[in-house]
Amino acid sequence: FATNDELFAKLKAGNPGFDVIVPSNEFVSRMTEAKLIQPLDHSKIPNLKNIDPSFMNPDYDPGRKMSVPYTWLVLGIGYRKSKVKGVPDSWKWLFDSDAYKGKIALLSESADLIRLAAKYKGHSVNNIPPELVAEIEKMMIRQKPFVKAFHEDNGQDMLLSGEVDLVLEYNGDIAQIMTEDPDIGFVVPKEGSLINSDNLCIPVGAPRPNNAHAFINYLLDAEAGKKISETILYPTPNAAAKALMPDSYRNNPAIFPPAGVMAKCEYGAFEGAAKASLYEEVVTRVRAA
Repeated sequence: FATNDELFAKLKAGNPGFDVIVPSNEFVSRMTEAKLIQPLDHSKIPNLKNIDPSFMNPDYDPGRKMSVPYTWLVLGIGYRKSKVKGVPDSWKWLFDSDAYKGKIALLSESADLIRLAAKYKGHSVNNIPPELVAEIEKMMIRQKPFVKAFHEDNGQDMLLSGEVDLVLEYNGDIAQIMTEDPDIGFVVPKEGSLINSDNLCIPVGAPRPNNAHAFINYLLDAEAGKKISETILYPTPNAAAKALMPDSYRNNPAIFPPAGVMAKCEYGAFEGAAKASLYEEVVTRVRAA
């Protein structure tokens, strides 16, 4: 599936046979509330001991009853250094400027767009008041003519191919293409950003729940986690795997942004189905404008 919205819609219509799914943090809350995922049996996941303790009790799943962290990630701006003047260290360049018209790609995930626009406006990514949502909608409709695409998480490919010069994308995706093209950079804007975490869950109706637990346990193995991190270059919550990785990974600021930057970043909370639907409607109107 391309987005969390799509995964949620698919499972809402009935599990077509998935044993393991990988929703982001707020969708763990949303799917728990909608009774789409089932509690995990920790006795079948002994490799949970490899997870950094700081990831074991998140607000979206206290005690990790329903989910296990696979990666964490932060949204920022991937850019082509030779085409952009300086470092594009503000969300302004994506949301509120015609400086790079026709060379911008935004993520299509509705809640992420609204929340990051709120960050740009100086607000938290959560509890965004209705009047600010309305202001954001107007700003993004104004910006729409300058946006080349709302991508389905393939923004790194658009940047690498030269279709766009600025892209809203996850740090791991940009870190991957930075190894292929030295002209690519990544920055978390000065206003702060949104942290996401991809999580392993077992949906209700999973035909092979024992295999699902075994597979999740395997993914949390230190050596398996190291191989995953080498391949996807996303920051890992697996402390045992991170310890096996080279300094070029552990000290890469695109993968692990500086602490001062991360201090301005927040997780998005699930604030109810009505709020989620509102964000989807706003972005639908922006895209149709």
